[in-house]
Amino acid sequence: MPTPIITLDHVTRTFSVKRQTITAVDDVNLSIREGEIICLVGESGCGKTTTGKMIAGVLPASAGRILYLGADISKLTGTERKKFRLGVQMIHQDPYASLNPAHTISAIIAAPLRHHGFTQGETQTQQRVRKLLETVDLTPPDDFLDKYPHQLSGGQRQRVSVARALTVAPSFLVADEAVSMVDVSIRISLLNMLSKLKDAMGLSVLFITHDLALAKYFAWEGRIGVMYLGRLVELSPARWLVEHPQHPYTQVLLSAIPEADPEATRHKKRIELRSMDVPSLLRLPTGCSFHPRCPQFLGEVCEQVTPALVESDGAMVACHRVTRPAPRATEL
Repeated sequence: MPTPIITLDHVTRTFSVKRQTITAVDDVNLSIREGEIICLVGESGCGKTTTGKMIAGVLPASAGRILYLGADISKLTGTERKKFRLGVQMIHQDPYASLNPAHTISAIIAAPLRHHGFTQGETQTQQRVRKLLETVDLTPPDDFLDKYPHQLSGGQRQRVSVARALTVAPSFLVADEAVSMVDVSIRISLLNMLSKLKDAMGLSVLFITHDLALAKYFAWEGRIGVMYLGRLVELSPARWLVEHPQHPYTQVLLSAIPEADPEATRHKKRIELRSMDVPSLLRLPTGCSFHPRCPQFLGEVCEQVTPALVESDGAMVACHRVTRPAPRATEL
């Protein structure tokens, strides 16, 4: 099999807060193939953005390894380090903050082209800028070249962010809540644009979102990973996860998604949690971190033993209910 473009090998990230240690990402293993879409979903604070930042090289891992085309990114130097930095690009959540308000759209997109030598001369640079704007559906491009970010809508700003990420011909995009800051009416058009770019350019995409409905739409041909309090609790092909969720947390998330038919939504059975309170990262529960809220709580094993992420019925799942041995005949 070809080498995955990105591999997370027992990756952990901790932070020190008021003389205490917070584990934001805990022992995550994940491989992402070239041309693949993977969505990471979960509640705020589950570690998905931190995972994306480590993959992009913005944050170092506290333990474990992150591999880019089989090479540990923490040990890359010189030309290989530059290839990684150009090959993995990040689209940030807030286009208001990620674009320099003092620069025109032309200047924002032209800067990396000039800096990294992707174009020669001003004529070629401006031609490439126009082409990139057309690629992200900002047409006609001449209408946007001399505008500043504040003169664009939220959706247009985010398209500029995508165009800027594409300037250096990356092979991997980390899209961190890339559509959460725009109106609901244009989210699908942005997702369709990203999907089109992925197919046309052979990009791999890690799409980070708290909205499982968006993940379901965008990653229907890819995979979805569900995170809870820093740990990956389920990973499977998107269709399989939606139709056959294994982990109780995944089942709870799916039960909360509204249906297209209002009547079906009213009659949809929602799974009740044991507790609505999310545990603090400063005082994580022992054993399975989901056990204080889990509607399928088993007792002592959930309280004391941390479940490993293992294969179960077409998915990777970290849950004692799913992976415990079947009872013997004498126990039935």
